Amino acid sequence: MSHLSNNTQDHFYFILTGIPGFEASHIWISIPFCCLYTISIMGNTIILNVIRTETSLHQPMYLFLSMLALTDLGLTLTTLPTVMPLLCLNIRKISFEACFAQFFFLHGFSFMESSVLLAMAFDRYVAICRPLHYTSILTSEVIGKIGLGIICRCVLAVLPSLFLLKRLPFCGSHLLSHSYCLHQDMIRLVCADIRVNSWYGFALVLLIIVMDPLLIVLSYTLILKSILSTATWTERFRALNNCLAHILAVLVLYVPMVSLSMTHRFAKHAPPLVHVVIANIYLLVPPVMNPIIYSIKTKQIRQGIFHFLFWRKIH
Repeated sequence: MSHLSNNTQDHFYFILTGIPGFEASHIWISIPFCCLYTISIMGNTIILNVIRTETSLHQPMYLFLSMLALTDLGLTLTTLPTVMPLLCLNIRKISFEACFAQFFFLHGFSFMESSVLLAMAFDRYVAICRPLHYTSILTSEVIGKIGLGIICRCVLAVLPSLFLLKRLPFCGSHLLSHSYCLHQDMIRLVCADIRVNSWYGFALVLLIIVMDPLLIVLSYTLILKSILSTATWTERFRALNNCLAHILAVLVLYVPMVSLSMTHRFAKHAPPLVHVVIANIYLLVPPVMNPIIYSIKTKQIRQGIFHFLFWRKIH
């Protein structure tokens, strides 16, 4: 078995894998992937432009939505440079440095999306349970601090795992199981003691994949309690409808995220295609679906998109 020490890793590269068993059809598979990337980039860019140009949308709820759109755009642009060249041109090699850079941004934006959804759950809690204090609690300064806190949280969460993995030697096969660099995939190629990395990864799972959804569930428990105390069913339906887009966004992120984590930990011997499909759903579906969900379920966003697309054409 060849051994690659840290001294020789400057010229080391990984080999990416596309869709196992469908290598001959990669060029055709690239078409739906290209459509998904196009929808994600266009959808999130339009959402950002609508919120930026429409002064009526400069409110806490939509500022958090712009954070979500930025995160989705970052996640899309992180996987695009390796997925599309692999499927279209069969470019499979990625350098050591580029792989670790993608690993950092991929996991960073993924954790950031979870953090933004948690912040949006807090926004919905304040809007429904403390409506009279909504604007005084979620001021522009507070929203800015929440955004800065989200960035710091995600960077500080990913950096240790990056350095812990980078210090380890890689040996044997350098073939990754996906068309991008995931921590769970890269750590399989290490030929050293990875207990520290595993424990830190487990801590991150508890911190983000477990704690964030629990806090979101707690916020909606309080919201539901407040809604049930309202006078009429019309008011209850209106309040729930205001939360529906966020609830769908939460499900779109956490169902694939938890499935991917569980598959890597408890179904290691599952067919490679299962791992690849779940990972692609986890990374591609939320950035595509979130703009669609908020465009359909939020009247103000629909009106803003209509105004942005058609008013500009007229003028």
